[in-house]
Amino acid sequence: MEASDETWDSGMACMRLGSGAPLVLLPGLSSDHRGPEGFDRKAQLGAMAPYAAHREVWWVNRLTGLAAGTTIADLARAYATALRARFDVPVDVMGTSTGGSIALQLAADHPDVVRRLVLISSAHRLGPGRRVQRDAAAEVRAGRPRRAMAGLAAATAAHGWSRRLLWIAGWLLEPAMRGRGHDGHSYDDMLIVIDAEDRFDLSDRLADIRCPVLVVGGDRDGFYSPDLFAKTADGVANGQLALYPGVGHVGVVRIRQLPGDVLDFLDP
Repeated sequence: MEASDETWDSGMACMRLGSGAPLVLLPGLSSDHRGPEGFDRKAQLGAMAPYAAHREVWWVNRLTGLAAGTTIADLARAYATALRARFDVPVDVMGTSTGGSIALQLAADHPDVVRRLVLISSAHRLGPGRRVQRDAAAEVRAGRPRRAMAGLAAATAAHGWSRRLLWIAGWLLEPAMRGRGHDGHSYDDMLIVIDAEDRFDLSDRLADIRCPVLVVGGDRDGFYSPDLFAKTADGVANGQLALYPGVGHVGVVRIRQLPGDVLDFLDP
């Protein structure tokens, strides 16, 4: 199965894999908003593959060159414009982590573009992840990006030993992320998105979301909590919750039953 790398007319970098009814994936926080390369591209395609056996899967990143003060609603509006231009009907959307925040806002503000919504390791607001991301942003702005990436990576783990390993991995891999910036400002968009998600709280809008929503999370998530996942699923008009035990923030996407649970939800 061959993947194609594209850029939508809106300027969003994307990858397409598979065929069938479209499934649009909104990725989590990243150091920049270009298309993935190297190991990152391989990992993203690996996550897309189980769905691409049944769907035309679109991985679509956020716009680059974001203006200071950009909000999650602004990011959702950009996706809504791009989806209307690309598709004639509402499509299924799956957002991971920060991508889930944007996807939830998309469903609340632009219900005409979302048929069904899946949130992976995401909820109507951040929990402990708000402090994690604030600290990471402060480290980047202080000129310590390796500490920022190490802290973010560690928070994705489920256990103490894996947190230590991921802290080291984040520290070691940060120069490769920073090297992708062509003008020395490779983290600018990431910082703006962190600031936007820091202000994000859709508690009062959940009842406005009418499309079916599946909330998927791990009970050891370092950015959210089981309570936040449950409140999101309970707060929307037609929500379901799948909570996996012993799993952290990124471990959810490695659960073998996840693709089956998602596809069963999308095509009941």
